Amino acid sequence: VLFVVILIVIGCLYALRIPEIRLSWDRRLLHLPLVAKVSRGTNTALFSSTLSILTSSGVPLVDGMRIAGEVLSNEWLKLKIREATVSVSEGASLNLALEASGYFPPIMLHMVASGENSGELDQMLGRVAVQMEQSVEMLMNVLLSLFGPLMLVVMGGAVFTIVMAILLPIINLNQLVGL
Repeated sequence: VLFVVILIVIGCLYALRIPEIRLSWDRRLLHLPLVAKVSRGTNTALFSSTLSILTSSGVPLVDGMRIAGEVLSNEWLKLKIREATVSVSEGASLNLALEASGYFPPIMLHMVASGENSGELDQMLGRVAVQMEQSVEMLMNVLLSLFGPLMLVVMGGAVFTIVMAILLPIINLNQLVGL
């Protein structure tokens, strides 16, 4: 059984090296309940932080988006950033280009729009990065704090099953003797 599990894991890792499968996998990850929040938050923080540093250093927005898009670990989001980069190079605002992808949090979109309107895009992107990092960290803390009680319930169920496996034959024996 262990050998089969190892083969399955190796097969999955090998399959994820194929670009089409990786793209499909990353897209599905963005729709799973808890995984999506962590993945979107982490990638948004990375993108925002990198783009903030690049734009504050004087790199043009389109070039900065291209570079910052390569930092992302999710291939589907990389594709969406490439599409947004094309939109921005054609004259669309960063806010509308990111909103068209449908994968970025509303708080990021509002802060980017505010940064574009005020002329302080790099500072707003930095704030977005901090906000997203805090959001992901808070979610991870909540999940880790729920892990303890969940393990308690699972272990309680396992102990209950063992106790019942021992006591049921004794109870059945008592009923046979009573007849």
